[in-house]
Amino acid sequence: MSLTRAERFARLRLARTDRIGPVAFRQLLDRFRSAERAVEALPDLIRKGGSGHALPSPNRIEDEIAAGDRIGARLIVLGEADYPEMLAAVDPPPPVLWTRGDAALLTQPCIAIVGARIASAGGQRIARGLAQQLGQAGHVVVSGLARGIDGAAHTGALPTGTVAVLGGGVDDVYPPDNAALYEQIVEQGCIVSESPVGHRAQAKDFPRRNRIISGLSRGVVVVEAEIKSGSLITARLAAEQGRDVFAVPGSPLDPRAKGPNELLRQGAILCEGLDDIEREFGRARSVREPGPDNPFEGAPDGVDEALIERVAALLSPTPTPRDELARAADAPISAVAAALLELALSGRATLLPGGMASL
Repeated sequence: MSLTRAERFARLRLARTDRIGPVAFRQLLDRFRSAERAVEALPDLIRKGGSGHALPSPNRIEDEIAAGDRIGARLIVLGEADYPEMLAAVDPPPPVLWTRGDAALLTQPCIAIVGARIASAGGQRIARGLAQQLGQAGHVVVSGLARGIDGAAHTGALPTGTVAVLGGGVDDVYPPDNAALYEQIVEQGCIVSESPVGHRAQAKDFPRRNRIISGLSRGVVVVEAEIKSGSLITARLAAEQGRDVFAVPGSPLDPRAKGPNELLRQGAILCEGLDDIEREFGRARSVREPGPDNPFEGAPDGVDEALIERVAALLSPTPTPRDELARAADAPISAVAAALLELALSGRATLLPGGMASL
């Protein structure tokens, strides 16, 4: 799909609007059929909801694009042909990606390797060797540029291509002691982030980063991780996205083995080497981009205030499917979807993946 410059600009502007997360972004595109029309309609929706937030100014978006140009970064927006197909299948996909390096790697078969930041020498050797083998077998290795297992995986895959997904902007080198590795990946691989150029990573950015790591990949391999760790969050996200989860077993005497061993108890695939991964990938399966189903099909241009209030009264802190709300409100799903979108823009509802909503 080829997007005009105006549509690309509108999609970036919509993605940077306060309270417009990936779910609301996708629903606005579904409802208005283009970001340009959504941007035109949004001020009225925001004013109607009385939420007090607004679209970012065009100057702010121009500044972000200029900042990307200065460092040679490339912007890829959802809906473009170069947007990674595997990531487009995530519910919901990131609206925009900034990249540095060879963005073509994102469209090749990828597998993630993640694990402990404070990793053992043996764990790092396993990650580095497995990444090297995967690269030689035609896979692009994805990880998060963290210390320990991530860094070892990137290093092993550098000659064949590796992708580093960052929580901050594509110019935010974190941790700083991986600066040399970062520069090598810019030259030989690809740096990716959905955050604006210049953004410094915060704690809330890393779960979003982890969702992209798993979303780009056919599978995720966990090498050393404690029970409460970002690596296990990535594994959970991978399972939710329908991707394979592999775990390298370890000694029960090492706390860093507790995460992979627990994943194995939960049904993860034992990984002792490349053969285990190749065997699993040999099975006939595919992950495709979601179909053209549009919950806003046939939705009225304006949403009845009474319906908005009726839907609001049905919401609770427990996520509820959109079709259940439609049944309870005795209204078409399209009208309920439009009402939920307006409630979300006014801060009175939270839109969740899978057509769910809550207070």
